[in-house]
Amino acid sequence: MRVALFDYHLPTDRIAQTARPRGTSRLLLLDRRNGAIAHRRFADFPERLRPGDLLVRNDVRVRPARLYGRDAEGRLVEIFLLARREESGRRWLALARPGRRARAGRRVRFDGGVEAEVAAVRDDGAREILFDRALEDAWISRFGHTPLPPYIRREPGAPDRPEDRAAYQTVFARDPLAVAAPTAGLHFTEEILERLRERGVEIADLTLAVGAGTFKPVTVEDTNAHTLPAEEVLLPAATRESVARAKAEGRRVIAVGTTVARSLEAAARRPDAGGPVDRRFETDLFITPGFEFRALDALLTNFHLPRSTLLMLVSAFAGRENVLAAYAAAIREGYLFYSFGDAMLVE
Repeated sequence: MRVALFDYHLPTDRIAQTARPRGTSRLLLLDRRNGAIAHRRFADFPERLRPGDLLVRNDVRVRPARLYGRDAEGRLVEIFLLARREESGRRWLALARPGRRARAGRRVRFDGGVEAEVAAVRDDGAREILFDRALEDAWISRFGHTPLPPYIRREPGAPDRPEDRAAYQTVFARDPLAVAAPTAGLHFTEEILERLRERGVEIADLTLAVGAGTFKPVTVEDTNAHTLPAEEVLLPAATRESVARAKAEGRRVIAVGTTVARSLEAAARRPDAGGPVDRRFETDLFITPGFEFRALDALLTNFHLPRSTLLMLVSAFAGRENVLAAYAAAIREGYLFYSFGDAMLVE
């Protein structure tokens, strides 16, 4: 499909720059069968679900992956950690900005006495960064910065705002494997989760290590020419069994966010070896209109960027015309968009 079909205009003042208290955002309801739209608050979300529904969350924790250092001339250099490249923890795959200050062979100094060399520049622009010591999680937590998306404007190199660190993490986050938050999960409070349980909603978790592909723009004109970087998924045996049981019993499976949607649909297409074992796999599944959903019955999601793969996924589930009409209604009604913005429930 033409990527231009997923374009829309968003006034810049509708991009949420700060997070509101959890659970207080707005919630747009979209009926994917007929395109009907209604407006609620996220606090109403538990009442939208039925006893017996299965709600699946992504429990990944966001690593403070953005490092700021100085080059030999004392100029600021941003190193965005993507993934460890070796068990020692010294070599990392990363993005760098500005790229001209992070050419191969250049050295960068960081707080805490850590130095690194740009060991290589890959064809895709990513860097192989070799640190002079293993980067422990404690050091990254202390000196790293919350990897807020570029549309949330913060001063480069400035200390993190404590409220950003707290808000860009779900209340159920576990292992620090992601470089971007599964933002649909940011709306939940412990009180809302407890109300769901009291209502008879089953809750299960999986882990998708959200990677830099979240920020990767679609630069081609046709969706067939775009690819997604692979991301690692851990699907626990208990969650697999919960999904299979819900489908067999005719109960709804509701994904908290596009990362969960991709994970469940990718798992539904993989051979099942059987047995109560966790499944770990990588997926580069790119979902666009025409896709046949096998696992998903409803989707909780935020509002996504124009021409983005996330908007394409939601359009595949709810219908492109329905989704763009819902976005237009949200803009008219003053909803806030993107990571710290409002939510939409597609049923």
